[in-house]
Amino acid sequence: MHNRIMIVVAVAVLAGCTDRTGSPAAAGRQAQAHAMSPSARARADSIRADSASRAKIVRVPAPDVVRGLYVNRWAAIGRRMGQLIDLAKKTEVNALVIDVKDDRGFVLYKSRVALAIQIGADTNRAMSHTRLRAILDTMVAHRIYPIARIVVAKDPLLANAKLEWAIKRRDNLQPWLDKNGMPWLDPHQRGVWEYAANLAKEAYDLGFSEVQFDYVRFPDEKRLVRETLYPLANGRVRAQVIRDQLQYVRSALKPLAMPVTIDVFGLTATDTTDMGIGQKWEMFVDQADVVLPMVYPSHFAPGTYKIGNPNARPYATIDRAMKDVKRRTAGIPGAARIIPWYQDFTLGAPRYYAEQVRAQIKAGYDNGFHSWILWNPRSAYNAGALNPES
Repeated sequence: MHNRIMIVVAVAVLAGCTDRTGSPAAAGRQAQAHAMSPSARARADSIRADSASRAKIVRVPAPDVVRGLYVNRWAAIGRRMGQLIDLAKKTEVNALVIDVKDDRGFVLYKSRVALAIQIGADTNRAMSHTRLRAILDTMVAHRIYPIARIVVAKDPLLANAKLEWAIKRRDNLQPWLDKNGMPWLDPHQRGVWEYAANLAKEAYDLGFSEVQFDYVRFPDEKRLVRETLYPLANGRVRAQVIRDQLQYVRSALKPLAMPVTIDVFGLTATDTTDMGIGQKWEMFVDQADVVLPMVYPSHFAPGTYKIGNPNARPYATIDRAMKDVKRRTAGIPGAARIIPWYQDFTLGAPRYYAEQVRAQIKAGYDNGFHSWILWNPRSAYNAGALNPES
């Protein structure tokens, strides 16, 4: 299941500095071009073309009220992308959150970020830039706000390629593996966050209006603490590490005037600890422009809020969760705007239909939260839960 963090970002540095023809730097690049392979030259030509068209990019402005849907990478590559755009055109939906880097580490399109190229992150059925341009232009034409989702710490592709960045086992210093046998990136490592920021810059440069960071955390397994060690901690607790890294990302992106948005666990506004993952409400809520708690009723344990089965009572669960969000955020200078993620998938009884989705939305409205984004891992939504376009 996803865990996210939304953040916007821009980049004019991807193609390097501009030099006058005949300068030493330009001559050096010409020499390099002769030594390039055909594929490398094609990539360089693409970079130059993108650089030339950068000034022509039109972006959709941020809506006052965001109502969005998540689009996984496979849906974006396939026919469902067009279907979801059509759904947005006909309903109240005005934003789509599209996987630019998913939780396996794969990038949506051919990348210009050196590390992505080095580890082959853009080699798994990468979308062409022509198709990406067509999708973004269509969204601009219909004023659908495009948000790039970038997963940070859960990236087995990068963790396997750069073992020095992976979380290590305490007993043998080998990469620690989660319950699915996958390594995780160590959130202490600055390079992990720099990579995410560079991908965010690229996404903005290509025309996304906003970038959202997910998995800005440690793995959520109880055995993590006793099995792992962190040489770069320097006495910091997990929540401080996440705060420090968010400060770094925000600082790195500030010159681009892009908002930083992040996804966090839904229970973080209720739990007073960092939940073992480094997400403590007061420690991150002022380090982003938008915070998106994933308040999925199915993810709340039986008995939470004195509700026997939170999943069976979506209104009551969201109502209590968002009341805690307001309480924990009140009085914090510079606190982020809050946009909740709601559940449009079934995980246990009862099955979720339009009624259950609208119950969550209503609970948010009743607490003053008029923006929302729906999550379905297959990007298959209950169209009946969406009001017609106003």
